[in-house]
Amino acid sequence: MSAPLSSALAGLSPVCSKRPEKAGPKRLFAGLQKRARRLDKAAALPVSCGTHHTGLSQRTPLQARDAHANVFFVGLMGAGKTTVGRAIARRLDRPFFDSDHEIEARTGARIPVIFELEGEAGFREREAHVISDLTGRDSIVLATGGGAVLRPENREALQKNGVVIYLRANPHDLWLRTRRNKNRPLLQTEDPKARLEALYEVRDPLYRECAHFVIETGRPSVNGLVNMVLMQLEMACVAKHPAS
Repeated sequence: MSAPLSSALAGLSPVCSKRPEKAGPKRLFAGLQKRARRLDKAAALPVSCGTHHTGLSQRTPLQARDAHANVFFVGLMGAGKTTVGRAIARRLDRPFFDSDHEIEARTGARIPVIFELEGEAGFREREAHVISDLTGRDSIVLATGGGAVLRPENREALQKNGVVIYLRANPHDLWLRTRRNKNRPLLQTEDPKARLEALYEVRDPLYRECAHFVIETGRPSVNGLVNMVLMQLEMACVAKHPAS
């Protein structure tokens, strides 16, 4: 059996505060009006990215939240949670965590090895401990594993302790992104595309259940997705990225 979970990691770094506005009252008011109209449009309409389209929608009503609330990403494997999450953390000047990487760091074993030795049930138990720990922290960005939403307690912890963003992609695009990746135990089958389609059918409703926002990824650039996530967070007044 693999090594037990280690103790919690060190404390988190503080979030940078926003610089004060220097513009006069009239100019500032006009700028705020323009910015509000832009954010309203971004939330209501599909955003074009090249020849593909990426939609933004709010799924679960947001309660009043602190400006430095946690940001959690959910979605199937290959949706871009780690890539986008790490970029968001860098823009917000926050610590970034990937729950799968945390499990590997705490056990000293790769995910496929954990699956082989303990099965999926053993892995999900370890995952639940990590999700419980990380969602209890402050001002972090977290990319969860694709199956983290399978347990009700994980969905509840995510929804109650931060803003949950579902990066949605269709199974075909996910298959194109993951077909050469050998570190995903659930896709080591004769027909990984069919497996992704089956996983999507089960998990898509669960992602939507706990998500505050759904972003249709399509095939835009990482920067495009990052900017859309930031617009959603600013519109909800739950995060302010440092002024450049």
